[in-house]
Amino acid sequence: MRRARDPLATQFSRLLAVETPEHVVIQLELAGLGSRLAAASADLFLLFLAEWLLSAVMSAAGDVYWLRALGVAIGFAIFWGYFVLFETFNGGRTPGKQLLGIRVVMETGHPVTWAAAVVRNLVRFVDGLTFFFLGFLMVLFHSQNKRLGDIAAGTIVVRERPTDVTLGRPLAAPSTTEPDVIEPGIPQLSDEEFRLLGQVLDRLETLGPDRQARFVAELMNRFAARFPDRDPDALVFLTRLHAEELTKRRGRGRGGPGAPVTVGSGERFVTRKRDGWERFRQEAVRIERVGLKSLAPPQLLEFVARYREVAADLARARTYGAEERVLEYLGRVVTAGHNAVYGLRSVRRRRIGQLIAREFPAAVFAARAYVVTASLLFAVPAVAGYTLIRAQPDLAYEVLPPEMIARAEEGQSRQAEGIGYAEQESPFLPLMASGIIANNVQIAFVAFAFGILGGVGTAVTLILNGMFFGAVVGLFSNFHLAGWLLTFVVGHGVLELTAIFVAGGAGLMVARALIAPGDLTRHDALIVSGRVAVRLVGAATCMLVLAGTIEGFESASDAPVVLKYLVSSASVVLLGLYLANGYRYLKVEEKARPGREDVARPPVTEGPRHTPWRRAEARAVAPAHPGG
Repeated sequence: MRRARDPLATQFSRLLAVETPEHVVIQLELAGLGSRLAAASADLFLLFLAEWLLSAVMSAAGDVYWLRALGVAIGFAIFWGYFVLFETFNGGRTPGKQLLGIRVVMETGHPVTWAAAVVRNLVRFVDGLTFFFLGFLMVLFHSQNKRLGDIAAGTIVVRERPTDVTLGRPLAAPSTTEPDVIEPGIPQLSDEEFRLLGQVLDRLETLGPDRQARFVAELMNRFAARFPDRDPDALVFLTRLHAEELTKRRGRGRGGPGAPVTVGSGERFVTRKRDGWERFRQEAVRIERVGLKSLAPPQLLEFVARYREVAADLARARTYGAEERVLEYLGRVVTAGHNAVYGLRSVRRRRIGQLIAREFPAAVFAARAYVVTASLLFAVPAVAGYTLIRAQPDLAYEVLPPEMIARAEEGQSRQAEGIGYAEQESPFLPLMASGIIANNVQIAFVAFAFGILGGVGTAVTLILNGMFFGAVVGLFSNFHLAGWLLTFVVGHGVLELTAIFVAGGAGLMVARALIAPGDLTRHDALIVSGRVAVRLVGAATCMLVLAGTIEGFESASDAPVVLKYLVSSASVVLLGLYLANGYRYLKVEEKARPGREDVARPPVTEGPRHTPWRRAEARAVAPAHPGG
């Protein structure tokens, strides 16, 4: 893959040349900073409009806390899922991108995968630091206009090339003439005159009456003397002349006495193939929209064969030295066929159940070294924070928020009254659960996203949360309320802490690829690790949803302490079964691929096989330990 420049493009345009598996190069025009900012502004406007409408509905709900809890969940899903869902299911286009005529694709030219969409949009949090200044600088100065999310996901943002552009006026009916027969008569117009006539006729309907009359008159003045028996109607004459010249150019052509005119190979090739190209383009655009499953097996084989033929035609057209507009048009046709054949809808999508129940825990188990490292980055500061607050009780008043101090000071009286820590009345529990889930999942997302900064942000997030947790436990221990606090934490704590460690491990995996890529290039290692790390984030999200539900409905309720310990025990068993299921899935995958250890890799249908990072992903996606 290399960046190339179209000689006819402006000096501000950037083109990316991508080689397809058929060894044909297609060019993608990269979207610039202006169009991306405009698209982002439109999307943010729609996003904030949706959030405002949701807030209005939640306010109208009043004391109906179930509705308000649902509103919190929907708002969180909109905020984090808007870009992911649109880019995954709308061909890489959010409404803003669609409005500006740009889309997200893989840097290989393939449609963006769900995993890449998740990675690039979670890392959007880091790109958005300091009011998107970091992302602004990255797009402005990166050679392929990439922000950090694009670098981590292996994506680019390109301009939509118009799909309704044709080479000219089609014939009334497809030609049945054999390609190599000699046509009667010879062309009367030169190649330049024929192209000029075709271009004028193509665009005539888009011009005003005055300009139409002027162009027709100029062409008549140029051609009239050579055709004394022409039709008196100028437009009819020019249309018939173009059709006759097109028919003559379908054959090899031959010179006669006194007129040794021969049609060039490139012109003959284009005129013979153009109608077939246009029919294929229209079919490819349709299939990209509905998927290859809409074709019967014989139709599928025929379509793939036609795609390969058109791809070969693009290479031939370059060999023949066809004019630039022909090459550009054929490039669009091949791109449409490429997206239809290799697009996301052309493969069998995995079931959500398999993804959640098998692939997510498999990725966690395979990346266990990163998860353990993340847990240590949390646990060691937690112990330090606990020890420090126990040794210096007054320090708690300087480092902990006043609300937490107030809860500890009121704890003994609340415990005496039989009120649990953070206990809420029943109507408030749904709202509390929804808020807890949203907050915790967001922390997991941030821990992963900060991995793109070399893991510094991930490590800081884990360390600070660990120190805070330890300091809080130390504070309540100073008031002899550790057991009272534990009855609140025990129900959901196992799942919640494990999920934070898993998300932190995902960030560390990305950081390791960035800092020590090993045998791969840093670019390839980052993309490979991102594909696996996003599964860790998925596993963490599932755990946090369950943990938040327990915390909101059970931990914060007035349920008996015995029930809370039973729920805690059940969560430990459930977590063990979940990871064991992932382990079994890994063993099955290993048996299916003897001698291979890439058990947590995404399926190969998610991206091109011919790229270096795809081959690397098929070898070893999840290292056995952070060091290598």
